[in-house]
Amino acid sequence: MKRWKQITLIVIGVLLFVVLVGPFLIPIPPLEDTISPEQLADPDSRFIEINGLRVHYKTMGEGEPVLVLLHGFAASLFSWREVMEPLSEVGTVIAFDRPAFGLTGRPMPGARMYSSATGQNPYTSAAQVELTVGLLDALGVQRAILVGNSAGGTIAMLTALAHPERVQGLVLVDAAIYVSGGTPGFLRPLLNTPQMRRIGPLLVRRISTWGEDFGRMAWHDPSKITPEIWEGYLRPLRAENWDRALWEFTRASRAPNLAARLPEVQVDCLVITGDDDRIVPTAQSVRLSQELPRATLVVIPNCGHVPQEECPEPFLQAVTDFVANLGK
Repeated sequence: MKRWKQITLIVIGVLLFVVLVGPFLIPIPPLEDTISPEQLADPDSRFIEINGLRVHYKTMGEGEPVLVLLHGFAASLFSWREVMEPLSEVGTVIAFDRPAFGLTGRPMPGARMYSSATGQNPYTSAAQVELTVGLLDALGVQRAILVGNSAGGTIAMLTALAHPERVQGLVLVDAAIYVSGGTPGFLRPLLNTPQMRRIGPLLVRRISTWGEDFGRMAWHDPSKITPEIWEGYLRPLRAENWDRALWEFTRASRAPNLAARLPEVQVDCLVITGDDDRIVPTAQSVRLSQELPRATLVVIPNCGHVPQEECPEPFLQAVTDFVANLGK
């Protein structure tokens, strides 16, 4: 019996060594060929400092109404490329990259962003809400229609709840409201350990492989995804610190529990979904349209999670009709 106790203690000791020390022994090779966001920008790209963060955005059109486009997880303002110009015919269109994505700055822990006037981790949903409003302030916009896809829909709704006076309407595109992808509470202590903070960026680098499967799942017909589209999505993965920023975003994610707050949303809403959304199931968007006080539902046939990309024509028709009748 004594011998078995010794063996057990040895096994436990080895396991503890692997768990506690092992991550520090894993080599973390530096990212290769990364460049600054400015070097990756398009000719019509713009950069502006909001709350201490250098934000990448684009704008088209002029006058009112103003539509602000918020992209989803693992995307960027690139995901609005098919609809920005057509929407600019009805007013001003602004699209920007949320923190950790696209070409917006990626501050690291200890950088001045973490001790800025907002006092917030820039990757939290609360900071993203304030960033959205800060961008409106910087561009002289009093009220805007927020158009959010997937997790961008989460930020759009949180902004409407926190600053209802700034939101004229909501367009929720396959919005992640009931299941928002926040890190489960029981995992947060693990993600904050020195071990996971070391190897986390290495783990998220796998997005360059599993991201392709995620992207294909987002489309009803993945054969429509051209090499040029893939390149547009992969381009931000050449930006400095993209892996560390995505890990910080993962650590900061929290479920906002929006379902209980839907009755508080007192603006006109348009809920758009593809009939074959395999990421935010179509049934959730149908439920959302029923539980919001002032919502209209549009279901686009033969379409997936990103109708603004896969099915731009019916998407544009739904949004322009909504804008034309807003407030009537």
